Amino acid sequence: MDFTGTHTALVTPFKNGKVDYDTLKELVKKQIEAGIEGLVPVGTTGESPTLNIDEHLKVIETVVQTASGKCLVIAGTGANSTAEAVHLTLMAKKAGADATLQVTPYYNKPTSEGLYRHFVTVADECDLPVVLYNVPGRSGIEIPIDVIARLSENSNIVCVKEAGGSVDRVSAIKNICDISILSGDDALSLPMMALGASGVISVASNLIPKRVKALIDACIQKDFEEAAKLHFELYPLFRDMFIETNPIPIKAAMASKKLLREEYRLPLTPISPDNMDKLTNTMDIVSV
Repeated sequence: MDFTGTHTALVTPFKNGKVDYDTLKELVKKQIEAGIEGLVPVGTTGESPTLNIDEHLKVIETVVQTASGKCLVIAGTGANSTAEAVHLTLMAKKAGADATLQVTPYYNKPTSEGLYRHFVTVADECDLPVVLYNVPGRSGIEIPIDVIARLSENSNIVCVKEAGGSVDRVSAIKNICDISILSGDDALSLPMMALGASGVISVASNLIPKRVKALIDACIQKDFEEAAKLHFELYPLFRDMFIETNPIPIKAAMASKKLLREEYRLPLTPISPDNMDKLTNTMDIVSV
């Protein structure tokens, strides 16, 4: 499976406390119209921790059905319980997802051997392409490079989303094994792709899919002069997408453009007025 290109880490819109599936469908359509190569529902940006299992699976089903094969759907089905991760992944496979995004088990902090067995179990029992999700800032533990190398020997484990803020890990991974890499940070897409990453799982592309895709396409074409130009144009927005905990800023930005309601589930709360002012100013600078 080819993971080259721009993949949007979809937000989950809410309306009066419930998932707003009609708006979700419209967001998917806008992404496809922009030419995005993949959609990643119910990951971190999709507020998966506060969706119940029925909602989680219905979001995946809605995205798969609306996308209708026009782009990849990489479903977030990770968990800190291996059995739960297997269950969610099997349900996503049944719903028609093309691949699964598997976050590093959080809070219980498994050993290297525990990490290996967790991911291999999901890969073997579900027989769906696995994108490993390295995000130590969320999970409390990173996937060691040697574990990624061991995991890459499994035919179902085909890619890793690197969201640990380290460009050096791209070099380290490429130096030891053959596995696709996607940047998990918009601001690091250019340097990561210069070192061999094949694309991005993007937060900002929820708001500006065509412009993020243009940056990633320039990197794919190895036109790094054009890519650098686009990177610096968009960098202020990439930076301020994390002015508060993701996905608060991206949903606030999208709400300001009438793409959805600015609604979250506790413990996430609306963006502060001061930070909204900063984000609005940045959106003006970037011409969003």
